[in-house]
Amino acid sequence: MHLLAEFYAETLIPPAVVSELERGKAIGVDLPNVSALPWLKMRVPEGMNKVPTVADLGAGEKEVLALGLQCPGAVVILDERLGRSHAEALKLTFTGTLGILLRARVEGRIPGLDPLLVHLDRLGFRLSAKTHAAVLRLAGE
Repeated sequence: MHLLAEFYAETLIPPAVVSELERGKAIGVDLPNVSALPWLKMRVPEGMNKVPTVADLGAGEKEVLALGLQCPGAVVILDERLGRSHAEALKLTFTGTLGILLRARVEGRIPGLDPLLVHLDRLGFRLSAKTHAAVLRLAGE
């Protein structure tokens, strides 16, 4: 997560995402304690009524989209395909975990991408073998 502080002047996280991370930590997933990260600010989104009401769109994704609408010029971070398609429909700039890691590798901020992709896999991050290989190829690995 430290890369977010390096790449972005301000990093906001909505309460629903904080809750998702806390639930993950509670079941033993190796996740950071977001309250211990001074560069990460929790913000309650306004304008939730502007976000599409879709059954499969999680609370975290909805709040991220709402924050994106609330903060012009923001880059929202979404990994779920459905959330990303809604970000595109709302004309929000977005990236995901892989985009951040790829940028870090290209800029020389991390020595290698493959060990991080393997770690994400152990954490339950769904990544097809095809995508894994494509990301490594883009990173020059």
